[in-house]
Amino acid sequence: MSVAFTKEESAETAAETLLPDRPISPHANLVTEAGLRALEAQLREAREAYEAAQRLDDVNERRRQSAVPLRDMRYFTERLRTAQVVPPPASTETVAFGSTVTFSRADGRVQTYRIVGEDEADPKAGSISFVSPVARLLMGKALGDVVGAGNQQLEIVAIS
Repeated sequence: MSVAFTKEESAETAAETLLPDRPISPHANLVTEAGLRALEAQLREAREAYEAAQRLDDVNERRRQSAVPLRDMRYFTERLRTAQVVPPPASTETVAFGSTVTFSRADGRVQTYRIVGEDEADPKAGSISFVSPVARLLMGKALGDVVGAGNQQLEIVAIS
C-alpha cells in the first residue's frame, strides 16, 4: 500500500526515530548497592516512559516518543545484567572502590570524592568513576601518600 494511504511516515523517516544504542563501557561494571538501586530505578523510569508513549494514538508521535525510552531500556537492562555489586570497603587504610577520599592539591584546593561505578559517577555531587584518571591514581594509596596528576601533586588527607 502506498504511504499516501497510511498514517505512517515513510520507511526512511521511520528509521530516523531508531536511535543507536548508548555505548557500553569496556570496563567491568562495578557498582555500589546505591548504584544498583539507581540502575533499577532508571530502567523502571524508561519502561514507564515507553509504556506512556505506546498509549499515544498518533503512530508517528508514538514512534518519536518511544525512541529514547527504548534505547534507555536496552542500555539499563544490559548494565543491570552485567552489574557487579562491590561491598563497602572493609578498611579505611587505603583508598578502594566505595571509599570517600579527601585530597589537597598543590594550589591549596581540597577536594573530596567518593569512588563509585561509571553509571553512578557525578563529580558535581562528589562522586567519581573508579576508571577516572584521578581515581586510578588514588586507588590503593594510603593517608599521607602523594600522587602525581599531570603538573599537580595530590596528597591524601582523609579516607572514609
